[in-house]
Amino acid sequence: MEKVELRFLEDLIDAPSPSGFEAQIQEIVRKRMGAFTEDVETDVHGNVIGRLNRGAPFRVMLAGHCDEIGFLVQYVSDEGFLYVQPVGGVDLALMPGRRVYVHTKKERILGVVGKKPIHLMTPEERKKVPKAHELWVDIGVRDKKDAKKRVQTGDMVTVAEGLAMLGKDIAVSRAFDDKIGAFIVTEVLGRLSKRKGFKNVEVAAVSTVQEEIGLRGARTSAFGIEPHVGVAVDVGFASDQPGAEKKIVGDIKLGGGPILHKGPNINPVVGQLLVDVADRKKIPYQMKAESRATGTDANVIQITRAGVAAGLVGVPNRYMHTPVEMISLKDVKNSIRLLEEFVCALKPGMDFTPRA
Repeated sequence: MEKVELRFLEDLIDAPSPSGFEAQIQEIVRKRMGAFTEDVETDVHGNVIGRLNRGAPFRVMLAGHCDEIGFLVQYVSDEGFLYVQPVGGVDLALMPGRRVYVHTKKERILGVVGKKPIHLMTPEERKKVPKAHELWVDIGVRDKKDAKKRVQTGDMVTVAEGLAMLGKDIAVSRAFDDKIGAFIVTEVLGRLSKRKGFKNVEVAAVSTVQEEIGLRGARTSAFGIEPHVGVAVDVGFASDQPGAEKKIVGDIKLGGGPILHKGPNINPVVGQLLVDVADRKKIPYQMKAESRATGTDANVIQITRAGVAAGLVGVPNRYMHTPVEMISLKDVKNSIRLLEEFVCALKPGMDFTPRA
């Protein structure tokens, strides 16, 4: 990964972006997309859309959501402890003892999620997973008055984990789900902007919002773009770790290539074209069966307006929705290559109607 790309990824990870609070990360996306095209807009929902060849006879949408799971401050106790509400599917069992950041209008405040010492816990308490309203954040103040000078109800809280490398290829961080998707669609836009003779397809690369609470940004942006083809880019469950049941999840390895899919959420023509392009360009990939609507932006893209030919490209991810999500940068690179070549294989007039 080039230095400018790595810096872009680091900036995405560093920016707080719980669902509904994506403004900071979207400013970073806008700047990066602006290096590739002057046609960048932000809609009323907060989706950032970078376009190439606006007005071309065929439209393709690439969507990666930039929002992450996190918390919002709900209540400040008399002692100055912050009680929070989760945003999205937070694994509450992992939170006690974690360092977190509280993001206010003026500053980023380091805090910790408090926990009763194990010495003082009963055997029953030791087995218990805390409920959301039982978690508190300690920012080291004396009382409610001091806390209120710095923190307001509704301030964002994120886990204080950034990007780190385990060797040259394996990366760990919070929120690869799905900041890596927003990264990929942006970098695909950049590569396509340099392709000569690429004029007959309009490309809309979208950093979507509010996926973690209901796929909301993809729904509204797809309605506005009205693409012929829409491909979501998200993370997928890697099964090469203890406890992962391959009979349920499939046989998916970190570093094995992007995940492609078959199932009712995937237009069969789009799905086959992704496979054909990968085979032709010798890009490694892994197949996964999806027997129902996926929990990704591909779900709502597919059923927008009169229907969109939808596809899904996944980046294998260990430890999803934890502070230490793990991916391979080889899979990221191959996802970018695959999507670039896939878009270049699209032609006006292509028929995506499923046929026997």
